[in-house]
Amino acid sequence: MRTFKVLTVCGTGIATSTVASEKCKEMLLERGLNIEVIECKATEVESKILVYRPDVIVHTTILGEDVGNTVKKIRGLAFVTGVRMDKLADEIADYLKSVE
Repeated sequence: MRTFKVLTVCGTGIATSTVASEKCKEMLLERGLNIEVIECKATEVESKILVYRPDVIVHTTILGEDVGNTVKKIRGLAFVTGVRMDKLADEIADYLKSVE
């Protein structure tokens, strides 16, 4: 089975991206997907895309329209707040399964 790469992004690459990363990985594993997740800050997105080649970007901060245009971006604040986490995990899982 394929391992999907997820890039979680926040303003500093320390706090909310770590929380989102852990929840995202946990919930996608529960949905039967192999997941590899790394975190970064918003200013590192373009360089991380080139090196890491993520399948999806889950961000908890606003990213400019021109940032990460080659990769699907999904707002991941639900992983931090706990509100509608299942819905978000389903959305990400459905997207990843569609590109498999």
